[in-house]
Amino acid sequence: MSGITYVRGDATAPQGKGVKVIAHVCNDLGGWGKGFVVALSRRWPEPEAAYRRWHRERAGNDFALGAVQFVQVGPYLWVANMVGQRGMRTGSKGVPVRYEAIETALGAVAVRAGELRASVHMPRIGCGLAGGKWSRVEPIIEGCLTGEGVSVTVYDHD
Repeated sequence: MSGITYVRGDATAPQGKGVKVIAHVCNDLGGWGKGFVVALSRRWPEPEAAYRRWHRERAGNDFALGAVQFVQVGPYLWVANMVGQRGMRTGSKGVPVRYEAIETALGAVAVRAGELRASVHMPRIGCGLAGGKWSRVEPIIEGCLTGEGVSVTVYDHD
């Protein structure tokens, strides 16, 4: 039995009351322009600007696989830019998704969600352009978030 709530809708318009964190997966190359990030950028400029600055200044910060950047976009709303994919294309090394990086990042999201008393909202992270399998991602979410008492809603866009 999954502790995850599944809904049809837009993860950039999270449902429910209280503080919310929208979690999504970014690549480790500083690229932003395809997939879920397009919907984020249509709604708020801050997550993209912060991610690009974080990547550009990576020599002096924690930008790497598994790292998370929290960007506040409203009084009760945050976006978690999680670096969970190596590169952007499927190639000789396989698909870009890195499950271990997603797990590390979700651990940090769980801590922040606890501090904020927030619920976490997301598309099926790592399973679009990153090429991951939901059967691998779902247990990571359950272990890192719902297993720690964090409410999670996953959005399937129409």
